[in-house]
This record gives sequence, C-alpha cells and structure tokens, in this order.
Amino acid sequence: MDQSVVQSTQYMAAAIAVLPLAAVGLALGMLFSVTVSAIGRNPSTRDILFPIMILGFALTEAIGLFTLLVVFLILFA
Repeated sequence: MDQSVVQSTQYMAAAIAVLPLAAVGLALGMLFSVTVSAIGRNPSTRDILFPIMILGFALTEAIGLFTLLVVFLILFA
C-alpha cells in the first residue's frame, strides 16, 4: 500500500478513537455539577457524597486515559 494511504488511515482511526473523550468531558462536568447541587441542597450529605464523587471521577478519567493510549497505539504502532 502507498504510505500516504496508510498514514491517512491512521489519522482517521485516531480521530474516531478520540470521540469518546468528548463523552468523558461531558460525564465529568455532569458528575461535578450534580454533586455540587446535591451538597448545596443538603450539606449534611457531603461526607457520603464526596468519596463517591471521587471514585466516579477516577473511573471516568481512567476511560479517558485508556482512550488516549489507544490513540497513541494507532498513531505510533
């Protein structure tokens, strides 16, 4: 195959693989806004909600990091 075809295919695959990063950003924004809203409505639930929010943040951010790993593997492998 021609080198330019292979390179353009890699770029297209990487662009498609980056799409989940938009969902990760949306999920993180929703996570924090809902937590702040819930704590604002009932401040006594802060000790319960905060660890759950941090766990949700870590798991959602892990999805973003795995997505970037896949993109780098597509581009540089």
